[in-house]
Amino acid sequence: MAKDKLPPLNERRRFLLQTLQGIGLATLGALTWSAYIDEASAASLVLRPPAALKEEDFLSHCIRCGLCVEACPFDTLKLARAGDNIPIGTPYFRAREIPCHMCKDIPCVPVCPSGALDESFVSTITKNGDKELDITLAAMGIAVIDADQCIAFWGIQCDACYRACPLINEAIVIDASRNDRTGKHAFMAPRVIGDVCTGCGMCEKACVTDKASIFVLPLAVAKGRAGSNYIKGWDAQDENRLKDQKGGGETTLTPKSSQKPIDYLNSEEF
Repeated sequence: MAKDKLPPLNERRRFLLQTLQGIGLATLGALTWSAYIDEASAASLVLRPPAALKEEDFLSHCIRCGLCVEACPFDTLKLARAGDNIPIGTPYFRAREIPCHMCKDIPCVPVCPSGALDESFVSTITKNGDKELDITLAAMGIAVIDADQCIAFWGIQCDACYRACPLINEAIVIDASRNDRTGKHAFMAPRVIGDVCTGCGMCEKACVTDKASIFVLPLAVAKGRAGSNYIKGWDAQDENRLKDQKGGGETTLTPKSSQKPIDYLNSEEF
């Protein structure tokens, strides 16, 4: 009688198959989500197109359409694929492979339909009141020099990164100093001007060492942060930030002393 109550064999097989499929899909989903989290966390070192929002905002705005990639005339931009350690479908570039060539019309930016690439970041207002794109305002990252591996710091003459820079003698300058080791030659060491560097990566591409001794890092990684407790008294924006922190009240800054430090140290009060 018990056998009569069992469902037919085909139905039992179908039930087992559906159960196993459900377990498989759940496992696959967990693995996929885990992989996405890993890739999202690794995205802190990725270089985005010009005028990209901050990484967290960029990921929430970018719709993975690929229009910026199609608009790039130098094939600099790529769409991230599985295994790139970058959120899948988002645009990025690797400066050592193909850097940003700093197109004057910045074709990748105006085509963005979602605002993930914000034109206002790379726009200026002309004397006629018109808006004009300016690639020199881009802040894709900052070039960082590894002085231990850069052969210019060894005393070997090399200015490959300096010559490759689109903003030559502005974003990268050469500092000449005496080479005390030889007493004859000069160090011709490159130095990056962070406020001017756009992070295009032309210098990284041109670097002659096997592994580039100058490389571009995203702003959030390359730049330090002093903290909100430090206020630059000569910076109006910083003073306004302090006022906002205090609820809009008046800001009282400690006046700069006219007394020299040596006089203070020699005073009887000290």
